[in-house]
Amino acid sequence: TRLAVWPPARVLFQASITMRRSAVAAMRGGSQRLARPLSTKLSHVDPSRNQPTMVDVGHKNVTRRTAVARSEMHLPDAVASQLQNGDIRSPKGPVFTTAIIAGVMAAKKTSELIPFCHPLPLDKVDVHIRLDSPNRLLIDCTVACSHKTGVEMEALTGASIAALCVYDMCKALSHEMVVADTRLVSKTGGKSDIGTPSSPAN
Repeated sequence: TRLAVWPPARVLFQASITMRRSAVAAMRGGSQRLARPLSTKLSHVDPSRNQPTMVDVGHKNVTRRTAVARSEMHLPDAVASQLQNGDIRSPKGPVFTTAIIAGVMAAKKTSELIPFCHPLPLDKVDVHIRLDSPNRLLIDCTVACSHKTGVEMEALTGASIAALCVYDMCKALSHEMVVADTRLVSKTGGKSDIGTPSSPAN
């Protein structure tokens, strides 16, 4: 009697990549947003030593890099009802104004928070916050610079921290807020472009 043998790890990993691609396509309505296939190689792992490593970008050309990331929050009525003149007033002060500052600060410090991110001289960090519906808050962070590596992580960090700042500023009103989704909306520069950078608020 032959015993069943589990597939090798490489096969399982490739299968997970295929499933992830299918899931992304389904969430995007079946459309392929990537200009090239997803890599099956982890860039921050040195295969010869199986150790984490910082990517060497010394050989790359300097190009214009942009990225837009979005965090989505669901606000309970106790929080959303406090919106007046485009902002929410909390015991700690103006919520959106403070969150915008927090998002900009976070984007600039991404390399201090994410171990293998390169420190980048950012040219632009813009955080935009708006209520898309009575209880749905959208936080968009747009980042740009001219460098050898992209600014996706800076945009994602800025949007994430801005959302956490909103939570902190409003938790005296309710703890039922939910940071529901954080994702990359678009990027330009480097090997591929993703999404539509001209319309982050859609």
